[in-house]
Amino acid sequence: MLARGRQNANVPSVPSGRFITLEGGEGTGKSTQAKRLAERLSAAGREAVLTREPGGSEGAEALRQLLLEGGADRWSAISETLLMYAARRDHLEKLIRPALARGAWVVCDRFFDSTRAYQGAGGGAPEALIAALEAEVVGHDRPDLTLVLDLPVETGLARAGARTAFDRIEARGQDFHQRLRQAFLDIAAGEPARCTVIDATPAPDEVAARLWDAVQARLGALA
Repeated sequence: MLARGRQNANVPSVPSGRFITLEGGEGTGKSTQAKRLAERLSAAGREAVLTREPGGSEGAEALRQLLLEGGADRWSAISETLLMYAARRDHLEKLIRPALARGAWVVCDRFFDSTRAYQGAGGGAPEALIAALEAEVVGHDRPDLTLVLDLPVETGLARAGARTAFDRIEARGQDFHQRLRQAFLDIAAGEPARCTVIDATPAPDEVAARLWDAVQARLGALA
């Protein structure tokens, strides 16, 4: 299989798709900003595919229910990791890879960095297990750009609690969420070529503008 962005001389050229992920802790506004980014990409003339994890395909959405419903201790961190990667495999096969192959821009609310943070740093799943699953399941289909929305934990949890009832992962203690925040910042610091940290404390319009500036700067000029 050809890597994205490379074309066989005997195959007609297809516009190269782009894969953008939004990451961060609870209440950072990822879902809102992912939707706004996809809408702006569409207005700029790109085919934009908005999706989420866990979920995004029929099989992955079924696994999402297993992951998010029930008590906080329903699954161990390792069990969660395996379920996340089962969902991610289906999502990649059914939605993400076909969209990128036809030249679409995929905007995904969470991807593998959330597994590193939630099940790894937050839950204690072995780093080696997560890395092995990432290599096998994701392979070369890594994000071109990851936008990490950052917010103080107290602010994020207050926003999330005002929005809806907590799911089993959101309901974990503040220490857990502090570990998540630090994990996302550590990921961004460790992979600066892929990741950009965005301050999520301002009003949504300002955050959206900063995200758009980052996409323009990293992935080329857009209308």
